[in-house]
Amino acid sequence: MITEIAPAPRRVVSEPARPRGGRRAWDEVPRWQIYLPLSVYLLFTLIPFYWILLFSLRPAGSTSLVPWPVTFDHFAKVWTERSFGLYFYNSVLVGIATLVLTTVVALAGGYALARFDFRLKRGFMLALLCSQFVPGALLLVPLFQIFAELSMINSLASVIIAETVFQLPLSMILISGFIRNVPPSLEEAAWVDGCSRFAAFRIVVLPMLRPGLIAVGSFAFVHAWNHFLFALMFLSDQSKQTIPVGLNTLMNADSVDLGALAAGGIVAAVPVVIVFAFIQKWLITGFSAGAVKG
Repeated sequence: MITEIAPAPRRVVSEPARPRGGRRAWDEVPRWQIYLPLSVYLLFTLIPFYWILLFSLRPAGSTSLVPWPVTFDHFAKVWTERSFGLYFYNSVLVGIATLVLTTVVALAGGYALARFDFRLKRGFMLALLCSQFVPGALLLVPLFQIFAELSMINSLASVIIAETVFQLPLSMILISGFIRNVPPSLEEAAWVDGCSRFAAFRIVVLPMLRPGLIAVGSFAFVHAWNHFLFALMFLSDQSKQTIPVGLNTLMNADSVDLGALAAGGIVAAVPVVIVFAFIQKWLITGFSAGAVKG
């Protein structure tokens, strides 16, 4: 005789009571409590930018709080008399070269960390993390000796290599996290179809790493663009200096040309702002994707 077993009674989980109108508790917060702190923070952030813009656009000796009449003499002075056009070219060259080298090497190293198991892998990852606690100033003496032996002092290549070495540990860790988010089964399916490992990586994995590559590359470019120490120590010829060192030359021991310094700061900041304005969507997506796993 077969007896039918009655199903177990379902547990009814009561939802927390909502306020009237179906809105949650945080929807009841007054708007001014949200906008007021944000407005104060925005004002605190924008005032320095307005101040540097004011000094760069108003005439020398003026004390007006409004840049009127507008003058571009400070920009013409730093671009021609202070050789900022040449500094700008050197910074672009160093930034793009560092971006390419860091991305390519970090891509290869990150793939090895994500897809292969080898002895002391955890120790190697720990060493990469610990290297981020080493300040760049401690690397100056060994790097200077190495570049001196290779006759690379006063060469942009020395700054590019130093910036790449400094950026590689974090870039490899980030890239390995992005690659772990790509299922290995996709590569295996490409192998079954006759692709080599490199071809499977290029066809299957690489297109899915676009946000991560943009995030790592932009981070390397901005750091190389803004870094002052390596360019100051490894480059002695003025024609090979970068923008951060050029800004330092505008400050003398006796006086500081505030208008020229502000104009130079605008020249240094505008390219970075433009780059982030175009890649902010990919940058946020890339960092969030790399933080999910690995």
